[in-house]
Amino acid sequence: MRSRGFEVVEEYKDKGINLPVRKTKYSAGYDVEAAEDVIIPAYKFGTKPTLIPTGLKAYCGKDEYYILVNRSSGPKKGFVMANSIGIIDSDYYNNESNEGHFYFQYFNFSDHDLEVKKGDVIGQVIFQKYLTVDDDKSEGIRSGGFGSTDK
Repeated sequence: MRSRGFEVVEEYKDKGINLPVRKTKYSAGYDVEAAEDVIIPAYKFGTKPTLIPTGLKAYCGKDEYYILVNRSSGPKKGFVMANSIGIIDSDYYNNESNEGHFYFQYFNFSDHDLEVKKGDVIGQVIFQKYLTVDDDKSEGIRSGGFGSTDK
């Protein structure tokens, strides 16, 4: 029985996407690569974050989620995740809007545009369990994709 893992989304099936891996035996995070070349413009007031596609979706248990986190070397290079961390709920997997394709969002705080090449490691995924309170009565069903829980 499958408990958690990664799959390539249909749109990227024939584009040579590598599944994330941990680099060492005791690493918490799975390194994720960019699915295509992207330019992250140098930040100016009003700049929107740049979304970097991964070509991936991830599945996990109903009492789990996964976190998208910056690499430790990211800020040294000038790029910082726009939302600090990304929290992806288990019901995002195979949602009707985008199949569960997750992206990393970055700002570039260097003084020049940053070029991300397909295959560059852009972040990490860490799987976690979560807890609920005794009187939790949540019954909502996800009806969308990226950023849909606040709609």
